[in-house]
Amino acid sequence: MKFTTADGGTVDVTRMGITVDIHVRDAAGRTVATVAMNDDDATALLADLRTHA
Repeated sequence: MKFTTADGGTVDVTRMGITVDIHVRDAAGRTVATVAMNDDDATALLADLRTHA
């Protein structure tokens, strides 16, 4: 899944086996953060983000 942020950055969410890789880039395409978390935590994070969108 790929999301675009309000400032033109992107957030890529990719399932990697039993974990989820979240890669955040700024509007220029530079990596800001890469996070690996378990599926349950990633699901909870995405649900929380959807409620605050």
